[in-house]
Amino acid sequence: MNIPELYALYLQHPSVETDTRKLNKGDIFFALKGPNFNGNLYAQKAFEAGASYCICDEVTDYSHEHIILVEDCLKSLQQLAKYHRQQFDIPFIAITGSNGKTTTKDLVSEVLSTTYKTYTTQGNLNNHIGVPLTLLSIKKDAEIAVIEMGANHQKEIEGYCAYTLPTHGIITNCGKAHLEGFGGEEGVKKGKGELFNFIRETNGSAFINTDYDYLIEMSDGINKVISFGERCGDVTGNITYDDTYLEVSITKGANLPCIKTQLVGGYNLPNILTAVCVGKTFNVADEAIKAALENYAPTNSRSQLVHSSSNKIILDAYNANPTSMKAAIENFARMEGDKKVLVLGGMMELGESSLKEHHDIIHLILKYPWHAIVLVGKDYINLPKNFIHFTNSSETKEWYQQQKFENALVLIKGSRSMQMEKVLD
Repeated sequence: MNIPELYALYLQHPSVETDTRKLNKGDIFFALKGPNFNGNLYAQKAFEAGASYCICDEVTDYSHEHIILVEDCLKSLQQLAKYHRQQFDIPFIAITGSNGKTTTKDLVSEVLSTTYKTYTTQGNLNNHIGVPLTLLSIKKDAEIAVIEMGANHQKEIEGYCAYTLPTHGIITNCGKAHLEGFGGEEGVKKGKGELFNFIRETNGSAFINTDYDYLIEMSDGINKVISFGERCGDVTGNITYDDTYLEVSITKGANLPCIKTQLVGGYNLPNILTAVCVGKTFNVADEAIKAALENYAPTNSRSQLVHSSSNKIILDAYNANPTSMKAAIENFARMEGDKKVLVLGGMMELGESSLKEHHDIIHLILKYPWHAIVLVGKDYINLPKNFIHFTNSSETKEWYQQQKFENALVLIKGSRSMQMEKVLD
């Protein structure tokens, strides 16, 4: 079956699933394979759950008239997503970067949704499976789409662009993330820059943060550039308050002298400026931009402010890399509070740089006074005597519960695999 024929089935059953546990009646099931699973073996379970069709790339003992054999399920899913994308003549905004891309995606989507029927990436569906699923979730009433693209190696973003076909591109930043896969910091820039390469080649538009010289350089040759930053750009703004919740003033490009957000940390300023800049580019009213940004509350352990008895806890346990960890520590050090507790998990996917990057974090911590310092993970070694060390979050949780802190300000941060949110369970 070719892609146009498969698309005809999709139009009859416009909902796609790759996990039988989440499958709803009428869904088309794509039997994807991985190192530890084979979706072809779950075709029967998919039909029992109500699947309309199963797209498989292996013949198994189970047979059904609505099993469709293809050469490669994943490629078919991506090709189907591209075919669906090609039915739209609307802005597709792609967002990537080392830090802040999910928050930026959320803020941009919230702002655009005040004025347009906007579809966007749900949760963390930003990989080779999530991106095509996101595209296939876009309905015919869409007026704008916002697509998040995560990546940990070269050519990954290039691959996403091939079927997402973005008209607008945003790179939040290029920091020390996934150094192992990208091959160092320059590799990160090259990998993330694949989005701007596509925008350049297709005469699209790029949103550029002028506070980062390297983004200006990476956008060279793109004809349509919309800029923002603290000092210069089509939209400029600065922080007016940054102790608990961040407050921002837009100084150029919009009449927004005071935006009171529910975001923690000055490192969210670029995310806010991006959303304002995108909103103004698409003629969203200032009042709508302000309301969207002020009503947005982070979830999924992303810079969440959690109140527990008399303590304030910043839970930022969704992800961590040297750049975001440094920003979080420095922001936490600036906040008012006499009893500050650091609970930091390890940073993953750093390759040969891991021990050095963890050592640099220890060195940074030593610059500031803390009530208690807890580091979690095997890459934190040779610690000063006043540091507390645990292997995992479960051990940390036991220690934390025994402390019975009062009137403390606590930062909990670490890479996703460290599961630092369990400290509060």
